[in-house]
Amino acid sequence: MLWCSDTVVVERADRAGIDRIGLDLETLGKAERQRGLRTFVSTHRLEQLEGMRRAVTHGELFCRVNPIHAGSRAEVERVLGYGVEVLMLPMFTTAGEVERFVDIVAGRAKVVPLLEHRLAADEVDRIVRIRGLDCLHVGLNDLAISLGERNRFALMISPVLARIATAARRAGLRLCVGGIGRAMDDTLPIPSDLIYSRYAALGAIGALVSRSFFGHDPAAVDLDAEVARCRERIAYWQQCSAAELDAAGRRFRERVAACPGW
Repeated sequence: MLWCSDTVVVERADRAGIDRIGLDLETLGKAERQRGLRTFVSTHRLEQLEGMRRAVTHGELFCRVNPIHAGSRAEVERVLGYGVEVLMLPMFTTAGEVERFVDIVAGRAKVVPLLEHRLAADEVDRIVRIRGLDCLHVGLNDLAISLGERNRFALMISPVLARIATAARRAGLRLCVGGIGRAMDDTLPIPSDLIYSRYAALGAIGALVSRSFFGHDPAAVDLDAEVARCRERIAYWQQCSAAELDAAGRRFRERVAACPGW
């Protein structure tokens, strides 16, 4: 399952086979949380959903809304009015917030909690058993900040993420993690193929398509071919033996240790 929240790929969604394409409308508190880390705060606008609804014909239209706040119910109603099929809830800290969001959506769209706070990780066993969830997505940037990690990639080999993956698996809930770059890209701080190996090791089935996927010239990317390569490499790692995944895990740890930071 690949998710894309960059409008540059919408016109190619039906041919690329991306499962979920949509907007990131989260703004509340995000710039303050990630200040100084050169991370991305989306500039997407609600009204862009109208054109995306027309363009996304073979995938599911999704939207990341704001964390639970006083205006959550009104925000959900506005987004659903554009025909959004999947709603992502970010930056919750308790199972109760997720339950409240599920109640607001009331079965009118699929609900995906985006776990990105240490307090939510503490409650993961309760969260994964909430009725009405489509899958669980782990947000690496904010969870790393919340846990005080010096490197977001370290989460991919952390006991915290292993515990989250185990909880999701035991509850029969699908797990998605962070974002991926283009297949076999060795120019990234951690080679993308080692990242892919961790998805197989964790039992994760989905990821966001990260900004690095498109490089400096998004128009030059053959999205169809690149997405196919992603799926091929993830499938390769999924059929690897435990020994092969362990060996990849050791290489991953070495690269993380050598990585200076974010």
